[in-house]
Amino acid sequence: MELTNKEMTAIKNEVQHHTVTLPDGTVLPSLGQGTWHMGDDSSREEDEIQALQLGLELGLRVIDTAEMYGDGRAERVTAKALKHSREEAFLVSKVLPSNAGRARLQSSLENSLSRLQTDYLDLYLLHWRGGVPLQETVEEMEKMKAQGLIKRWGVSNFDTADMQELSEITGGEACAVNQVLYHLGSRGIEYSLLPWMKEQAIPAMAYCPLAQGGNLRQQLLTNPSVKKVAASHDVTELQLLLAWSIRSGKVLSIPKAGRQEHVLQNARAAGINLTAEDLKELDNAFPAPRQKQPLDIV
Repeated sequence: MELTNKEMTAIKNEVQHHTVTLPDGTVLPSLGQGTWHMGDDSSREEDEIQALQLGLELGLRVIDTAEMYGDGRAERVTAKALKHSREEAFLVSKVLPSNAGRARLQSSLENSLSRLQTDYLDLYLLHWRGGVPLQETVEEMEKMKAQGLIKRWGVSNFDTADMQELSEITGGEACAVNQVLYHLGSRGIEYSLLPWMKEQAIPAMAYCPLAQGGNLRQQLLTNPSVKKVAASHDVTELQLLLAWSIRSGKVLSIPKAGRQEHVLQNARAAGINLTAEDLKELDNAFPAPRQKQPLDIV
């Protein structure tokens, strides 16, 4: 994909203009890159590597993966993409709940590091809550920080009560992020979870911000209000959805894009400035929740 230096710089500037701030003061772009399903098809690997590399060049420096994704295959693809640019990326991986205790967390982390061909992670997440006591997981995470294997840790798929419980645990205040499903058609976290996290200065990482897969994606893409607002900005419906997801400055979205053209479209979404009228139109079509809803998980 051919882009001039001027075009690259303009897109990167837009990406860097939208940021979120972690509790430790680290500032990150509000758009990153996901890797779910990467590595599942070897014939697509080169496209996936090039997509991640282009995203990094465009300023999408947060790259999210997990030991669960393809039994580590996504981590291996990520390693190939970052072979000569590890320090430019903010690298995130996730540990399965069954591996989050004293007996397995360190070895699980070391296996991820080996597959990623790096000696540290910028952020390590508990993929979802399991049977291991939170206190035990927090203690192990803090040990990994002390050893320099991770710089910070967080959680994923935690609802409000889970986050409150975590905050009351010794060391729990060190949680850096909570990664949750969030898009225009799934706004349940806006009722209590996002407000609570805002009070604690903990940003959200939005996975599936484009409602990947299923009927809901089609409902979003064909909705008259979505199409109307997208047309008014001369952008695609997917770009509009991505711009909507990062509108607050408290959410970091990590859409997966396996091809360079999709990465470019995602990055350009940072330049979409939604008006109050745009947001009202979208709110009318997909209202914010008026009561607590179960946490949406894929």
